[in-house]
Amino acid sequence: MAQVSTIGLDLAKNVFQVHGIDAQGKVLVRRSLRRAEVLAYFAKLPHCLVGMEACATAHHWARELIKLGHTVKLMPPAYVKPYVKRGKTDAADAEAIAEAVSRPTMRFVAVKTVDQQAVLMLHKVRDLLVRQRTMLINALRGHLAEFGFVAAQGPAGVKAVIAEFHADQNTLPELARSAIRRLIGRIEEVAGEVRKAEAEIVAWCRNDAASRRLLTIPGIGPITASAISAAVPDPTLFRSGRQFAAWLGLTPRPHSSGGKERLGRISKQGDGAIRRLLVIGATSVIRVARQDTPGRVWAKQLLDRKPARVVSVALANKTARIAWAVLARGEVYRAASAA
Repeated sequence: MAQVSTIGLDLAKNVFQVHGIDAQGKVLVRRSLRRAEVLAYFAKLPHCLVGMEACATAHHWARELIKLGHTVKLMPPAYVKPYVKRGKTDAADAEAIAEAVSRPTMRFVAVKTVDQQAVLMLHKVRDLLVRQRTMLINALRGHLAEFGFVAAQGPAGVKAVIAEFHADQNTLPELARSAIRRLIGRIEEVAGEVRKAEAEIVAWCRNDAASRRLLTIPGIGPITASAISAAVPDPTLFRSGRQFAAWLGLTPRPHSSGGKERLGRISKQGDGAIRRLLVIGATSVIRVARQDTPGRVWAKQLLDRKPARVVSVALANKTARIAWAVLARGEVYRAASAA
């Protein structure tokens, strides 16, 4: 009797869809499962290949199914979509997943550990707090400007205008003073939470071997190193540094037709948070790139021909490739010696 060898599992909040086939591709199972039934159902199955889209809760379910002895492979949803035959139903999605997971050219996403997911969650919380702090500061600037307190750009300008407000707040109506004091208190509270989150990220980075190796690369600090280490648990899934940079959206978008090839702007696909961190780090390196040091000669020469922002992205691309090499080979970064 044929048995299930491959399963496409379409995840959801409450109702999951299963599409199981045998080694010859014959459909053996088409059914839906409630959340409480998933683990019990897979525990009764013989060990098989389970494909899922790398979406919300996918890593959790992958870890649970791996504990039951199944081989689990996660795929980017965009790579599964072409295998959907017609319409948008859970059954069609599960069938497409079962088809996609068996393709030899399919690209997969490494299953993250609980610790890796935890530090990535901390990164997202920090990003949210930073955005909230920016919103609060912008609101404070606008409200104070209505009463003649104009702040200069940057953190120093915010501190100066707050000090000016405390010195001359008696000239404002009580309601305005109360509202602005709430904003200032909230800014200080959120800033404190950002510092706590950053301290926890730095502590995790110091205890992670891959992050410590990434810290040896110019332009990569604890925030960037921990984000890359947690988001890329298996660097060997990428064949080269260029493929890793392309995954981050740092490579030019190609367009070819009729034998003519053109390269456009960077694709901006993939992990936008890591891409942003790499570009910010590259920008900090460029600030001192005109110094005649061996590690910055390449950026200095490029600055003579290209705008600084273009050089920032190019340097971020190069940094991403170096980061892949450091992770894949288990080595530290060694700067090129002076010519």
